[in-house]
Amino acid sequence: MSQLFATIGTIAAIATAVVPQQGSVGIVRVSGDQAMSIAQTLFHTPGQQVWQTHRILYGYIRHPQTQQLVDEALLLIMRAPRSYTREDVVEFHCHGGIMAVQQVLQLCLENGARLAQPGEFTLRAFLNGRLDLTQAEGIADLVGAKSPQAAQTALAGLQGKLAHPIRQLRANCLDILAEIEARIDFEEDLPPLDDKGIISEIEKIAAEISQLLATKDKGELLRTGLKVAIVGRPNVGKSSLLNAWSQSDRAIVTDLPGTTRDVVESQLVVGGIPVQVLDTAGIRETTDQVEKIGVERSRRAANAADLVLLTIDASAGWTQDDEEIYQQVQHRPLILVINKIDLVQESQSKNLQSQIPDGKSQIFTSAAQNQGIDALETAILQIVKAEKVQAADMDLAINQRQAAALTQAKISLQQVQATIEQQLPFDFWTIDLRGAIQALGEITGEEITESVLDRIFSRFCIGK
Repeated sequence: MSQLFATIGTIAAIATAVVPQQGSVGIVRVSGDQAMSIAQTLFHTPGQQVWQTHRILYGYIRHPQTQQLVDEALLLIMRAPRSYTREDVVEFHCHGGIMAVQQVLQLCLENGARLAQPGEFTLRAFLNGRLDLTQAEGIADLVGAKSPQAAQTALAGLQGKLAHPIRQLRANCLDILAEIEARIDFEEDLPPLDDKGIISEIEKIAAEISQLLATKDKGELLRTGLKVAIVGRPNVGKSSLLNAWSQSDRAIVTDLPGTTRDVVESQLVVGGIPVQVLDTAGIRETTDQVEKIGVERSRRAANAADLVLLTIDASAGWTQDDEEIYQQVQHRPLILVINKIDLVQESQSKNLQSQIPDGKSQIFTSAAQNQGIDALETAILQIVKAEKVQAADMDLAINQRQAAALTQAKISLQQVQATIEQQLPFDFWTIDLRGAIQALGEITGEEITESVLDRIFSRFCIGK
């Protein structure tokens, strides 16, 4: 079923996470012209409570035929247009868990509603003018935010901080188009068109588009995070490093080499960036079949990571095994973590530094003593900045769809410039200018196709 066709009728869905024996409240959301009648059929209020918009009623949900009690609940009423979808919306605030909300949802479906598709509530908000497309995507980003900085960036999109400059750029293009088309229809009655002035305006618009495109990598980093793999030979302190960094006991730590047999994950936030840290099995040649599988997984994790932390035992020095692992991962963004520094003298430390390959960041740590973690995080952020992917102090960031549209708009504007410089007729100028206007309109939803809407809102959760 297409998303546009899906906006017909009244929809219902569970709007909160359903977890067995967890969560004190579960919400069933209903939107559409039958929302109020469904609520009046199912919800019974004691006393003289007034059914008015933006009021919360207390009462009981009963089966309309058998009058069997289903739940004691609250009912929130939001009449159109003062609602999220700009339709009549009611929310049943039930007890949490599984059974209550599922029974209430089933009663809603039996009494005139149908199950909402993923993102359909937000789709209706967009189609009814409550949100533009960048704000709708901001909602999805806010729900999936993995760090406070990612949440702030999503809120900036929700507040229209991306939509405003995009609309202004599109309006500027429309003004230029109007000037050109006026010359097509009334050339003899108007003064000559200022070609250089038009090119100057187009260059300004293209420059602003380039500034927005520069936030793509930043946005991608905040949305997906950074994957960091801790690798090294057995018993160099990889698991201790993960535990000290995450301030937990996620990984088993012993003096026996080969303790870690699989990849252990921990989610952290460093400088506003979500970081997925992978503690891998020690890489070495082994006849143990289980350990051999772990070693192979370690190699795959290192190759898939955005950043590798090659961990070395300072007390053992730079070994041949360290060199072999280094040769396998040196092509990746890499930090050399010299661990167990508390076990060596300063002279040994300097000697170790002379053995380690140049050109890579070196951080000295003592995971057992919880030392060097701040320096490690600083080094990670420096590598991120070196890649020109900075997350700090960012108030907006575009996603891949928006970047593709902006890129197309920029290309179209460059083609307009080329057309002007070739002194082609005005009609040719307007072709690519209209392409830029359409591309910019796709970002906010002023010009959008049904297939694009399907692709965007299918990624939303049901109930949002």
